[in-house]
Amino acid sequence: MSALHDLPGIETLCIHGGHTPDPNKAHLTPLYASSTYTFDSTEQGIDVFTGKEPGYIYGRFGNPTIEEAERKIALMEAYGLKDENGEALQLYAILHASGMAALTTMLLSNLKAGDKVITHPSLYGGTQEMLEKIFPGLGIQHLILDMRDEAAVSHVLETDKSIRMMYLETPANPTLQCVNLKSLSALAKKHGLVVCADNTFSTPLLQQPFAYDVDFVMHSTTKFLNGHGTAVGGVLVGRDAKRMDTDVKKMHRLLGGNSNSFEAFLLNNGMKTLPLRMERHCSNAMQVATFLEQHQAVSRVNYPGLPSHPDHALAAAQMKAFGSVISIELAGGFDAAVAFMNKLKVCTNAVSLGTCDTLVSHPASTTHYGVSREQRIAAGISDGLIRISIGLETVADLIADFEQALKN
Repeated sequence: MSALHDLPGIETLCIHGGHTPDPNKAHLTPLYASSTYTFDSTEQGIDVFTGKEPGYIYGRFGNPTIEEAERKIALMEAYGLKDENGEALQLYAILHASGMAALTTMLLSNLKAGDKVITHPSLYGGTQEMLEKIFPGLGIQHLILDMRDEAAVSHVLETDKSIRMMYLETPANPTLQCVNLKSLSALAKKHGLVVCADNTFSTPLLQQPFAYDVDFVMHSTTKFLNGHGTAVGGVLVGRDAKRMDTDVKKMHRLLGGNSNSFEAFLLNNGMKTLPLRMERHCSNAMQVATFLEQHQAVSRVNYPGLPSHPDHALAAAQMKAFGSVISIELAGGFDAAVAFMNKLKVCTNAVSLGTCDTLVSHPASTTHYGVSREQRIAAGISDGLIRISIGLETVADLIADFEQALKN
């Protein structure tokens, strides 16, 4: 995109970033619903396939609608950052059919049999299940440590040289625990590890892991980037643009976890309002978390924006705001949680998060159902934990809904 000055505002970037004018003068990037693309000659086809000439080949390999979303996300994650030479950081993004597809591409592009991944408790349930149930069959193991105990992490990295990757999710799903991106990334780099951060909860507007020298960032674009619950998707963003455009892209294409033009079209439109949505999400979440923390029926509120949160200072240092997701424990445990959720009238009982409406879910029976109870409890995901993705409704209506649902 062209700009009137060196660095456009983030709102401008979210609307115009990554856009290439359509040759037919369409205002918005059209939905390119084509499974394949034609060549003017056999020779041109050879040149496109071998990379000598730019062009589109096949829907699994990408199309203009998908590439606009990829460019926009890469620009957002790199916004205002510099590389080691003091130049504007250049990132490369690959859109996927889901966040899990992006995770699969990232892991298989960087790990082989005999390697290990080090990570922390309270991961998204699908991520934890993949690491526990799929990758051991490929000879890839994982270690779960309290990543806030950096001395313990350092000791493990010193003693186990088969660890090749550090995987971070901060704030974590659904406990909202936070880990130190800067110090952990530096520790990982000291030992030659690849570092990946899931930035779904924060979005690039609230947190930029690439500022701390991570190698990869992932999102479930289904959530805040789309923002309207209309399409499933995922994205993998890499620091090494050359490798992303070669080895990682090849892995992505062969695995077949590609996005499609319709979901990319919805994602492109959703990202245009991301700054406005995140501002309201964060404002509403802070007010709701403050209300719930003071309610006698609530025994605990997990929200990094609250001074009572054990990671509040860390979150304040590496996030621009604290996001929209909170989780709570009710004094009455599981039975109270079920009763509370069944009484809600404005809020919606559904999995997922990041939509315009407030979504309330019970992780132990939904997103983390496949994780053993012992592991869930150890990670702070109790049978009575409730996750709430605060939406864009009038906050007084949300508070009133929670208040009536908490009454005996």
